[in-house]
Amino acid sequence: MISRPAPRVISLEYLVEMNTITVAKGDGIGPEIMDATLAILKAAHPGLAYEEIQIGEQVYLQGNTSGIAPEAWDSIRRNRVLLKSPITTPQGGGYKSLNVTMRKSLGLFANVRPCRSYAPFVTTKHPELDIVVIRENEEDLYAGIEHQQTDEVVQCLKLITRPGCEQIVRYAFEYAKKNGRKRVTCMTKDNIMKQTDGLFHAVFNEIAAEHPDIESNHWIVDIGTALVADRPEAFDVIVIPNLYGDILSDVTAQIAGSVGLAGSANIGRACAMFEAIHGSAPDLAGKDAANPSGLIQAAVMMLNHLGESESATQIQNAWLRTIEDGVHTGDVFDPATSTACVGTRAFAEAVIARLGQRPERFTPATYAGNSAVEIAPYVRKERKRKTWVGVDVFVDWPGDRPDELAHQLQAAAPDGMELVMVTNRGVKVWPQGFEETFLTDHWRCRFQPQATRGAGPAIIPELLAGQLAAGLDCVKTENLYEFDGVKGYSLGQGQ
Repeated sequence: MISRPAPRVISLEYLVEMNTITVAKGDGIGPEIMDATLAILKAAHPGLAYEEIQIGEQVYLQGNTSGIAPEAWDSIRRNRVLLKSPITTPQGGGYKSLNVTMRKSLGLFANVRPCRSYAPFVTTKHPELDIVVIRENEEDLYAGIEHQQTDEVVQCLKLITRPGCEQIVRYAFEYAKKNGRKRVTCMTKDNIMKQTDGLFHAVFNEIAAEHPDIESNHWIVDIGTALVADRPEAFDVIVIPNLYGDILSDVTAQIAGSVGLAGSANIGRACAMFEAIHGSAPDLAGKDAANPSGLIQAAVMMLNHLGESESATQIQNAWLRTIEDGVHTGDVFDPATSTACVGTRAFAEAVIARLGQRPERFTPATYAGNSAVEIAPYVRKERKRKTWVGVDVFVDWPGDRPDELAHQLQAAAPDGMELVMVTNRGVKVWPQGFEETFLTDHWRCRFQPQATRGAGPAIIPELLAGQLAAGLDCVKTENLYEFDGVKGYSLGQGQ
């Protein structure tokens, strides 16, 4: 069990006098790109020490279904900073994503992914692209709570919390302020998911109002992503829920020139993790062909986070000069702009050879201080008045006549509870459903107390007992609440 750190302002407090970094070389191409990155780090900043841990595929295959051993957790929590190569999760059931586990267990709530183009030296249709995607890192569908409820239907719970929304949105605005960014854009799908994505959007609006000096706007995520792909120069900082952010940040990195060029930071209140955004690419492993640039960029972000801005500046300028000089790995090599196609080790050597040099066509990096963004801890709001107004009972029923199911449900309901709606895959099929609607064996059956009877949630066991006695298979229930008179649940589609 990992102990919970006390809430506090995010700061560099835990990095004072830090000189040891935990390193995980990962799987596939991971060891090669990590060795290349460490060679550059050691040449530019010899004062750092490194403590290596093993995580990923080999740990999984040793029978550890989490992919990480207790001593590796100890190293990360002791050193507070992890530089990590990509890992491989074995195929098949029983293995949880270690990336998600680490982010959630260590409270790394902010995933920061700068994406910019390096035209004309790296091919792109968008030479002006310069976007930072700030992705919520702990919640959403990545909670990984899934259940098979019927023979035909599985569910995945989408969890969005007000504390999670507030800290990621505040982080995005403070990041913009600290880094001279002018606009923060929020992307959600709250035209469909009015409760979950609706909360994220509402919190964004609240916090945007506290920052009148920074432009803010909102896009529905599908058209927003399309606009990023078409005219990314219109965007600056994007704050976004977890799943959408995972997709959007890869799209943004790819249209900038290559996913292989982008690094990311995972920031928490007590620890931080830095990694490339690409996968372990096992087909390239051992071929000295992988591009280490994504991990190099992550290492630059790490140095800035540690306050080692001089070394970060030196490495970034040497890397830019290498790209400018046309020394490229095969994934971005283009005879029109490249002068040499090199492997992983040779690319690192080229960067080391240029330490102390500055790019001539790119704007040189000029980092100063540290990149830590401070946000205040979450302050719980006054609780709203919570009123129970009914219950949704989910039933596994293989029939195909909603009227028949509704009759059985109502006949088995206790006095005071009325069946008001039945949906199938979210669509209202009773009363007044359409015969064209495709039906599965998973039914949401909404019961609400009759106005004259005033039943409360204590009636639910009686309700369920009646349904079970009637031979109906109730697989789950969800209570329906109003908060200060506002519905805290969705209507059925077509209701």
